[in-house]
Amino acid sequence: MTIKDVFLPLVGQPRGPALAAIEKCVAVAADLGARITALALEEDVFVRPKVVLPDDSDAAEAKGLLEASDMQHLLNAFAHATSRVNIRAQSRSAKVPADQVASVLAEHARFSDLTLVPVKLHDSRTEHIIETFLFESGRPLLLCPEQHVDELRPEFESVMIAWDHSARAARAVGDALPLLQAAASVRVVTVADDKSDAIVQSGTALIDHLREHGVYASFETAKGNGSSIGKVLGSWANSHAIDAIVMGAYHHSRLNEIVWGGVTKTVIGEPPCWVMISY
Repeated sequence: MTIKDVFLPLVGQPRGPALAAIEKCVAVAADLGARITALALEEDVFVRPKVVLPDDSDAAEAKGLLEASDMQHLLNAFAHATSRVNIRAQSRSAKVPADQVASVLAEHARFSDLTLVPVKLHDSRTEHIIETFLFESGRPLLLCPEQHVDELRPEFESVMIAWDHSARAARAVGDALPLLQAAASVRVVTVADDKSDAIVQSGTALIDHLREHGVYASFETAKGNGSSIGKVLGSWANSHAIDAIVMGAYHHSRLNEIVWGGVTKTVIGEPPCWVMISY
């Protein structure tokens, strides 16, 4: 698979980190040589008619303009970012009911090779949108952590594969092949306190498979030492200057992940760097 068509959802408030994340996402799309399509959505909230006093009319009108301007600010940031790089770009906007925002975005994501998602730190709305993408779009996601946006590079020189031997991790590796082939360093990492023969055989088999695609990777294990796997992966990525993590989503029961937390929930809530995730 080649990545030629990427999708960027634009929702929320046009804060500084969010605008910087848009610019970084556009830079990644340009580095991939892909077309980027942005969709800005505004919540169509029903407001019960009420009597407005003459003195309040100006304030009500100003409030409406402010709400509408959030979407326009995001679109303006996208237009500015795309004008600075050599990239084919297009944008659209729409107003939809609040409870349909995530599903509408996921539907549009089906017609792209990759969705770039700016991620706010431990934000329930963002997490809901990401989960909807995972289960309804059928496409991989590339998470852009807004809290680290200043340190992020658009070129993925060093990539880490979070390998847990699962079918979803294998799917993620397949989806990420264009990124892996372009990387200077690819490291396959399995979190395990004991380096069993089965773990070594699985990691070796993946390295052998990647070699057939021109990707020369190394394999190693990282000890959990009682920490959650998601936190171990984040710490390992930070200590080894990893640009992007490739991982599969929800290896365990989705209900268990949502109720008790898990690797996917940890990484979605606080991505340590770029994270390409597939389901």
